[in-house]
Amino acid sequence: MLGIAAAVLFFIAFLINAAELSTNEVLSSTNLMLLGLGLLALHVAGVGSGWAVRSRRR
Repeated sequence: MLGIAAAVLFFIAFLINAAELSTNEVLSSTNLMLLGLGLLALHVAGVGSGWAVRSRRR
């Protein structure tokens, strides 16, 4: 889920950069890309993937 959110943020940042829209400092394409990278890092680290049940079978 975090990977999808990162892809959406990357796409929005690309559109802002490609259309050369003037946005405020908070919604700049660089800030959106950094948020996307943060979400992608959390996705790769396994955050938000759910709980894994470990069975103790012998």
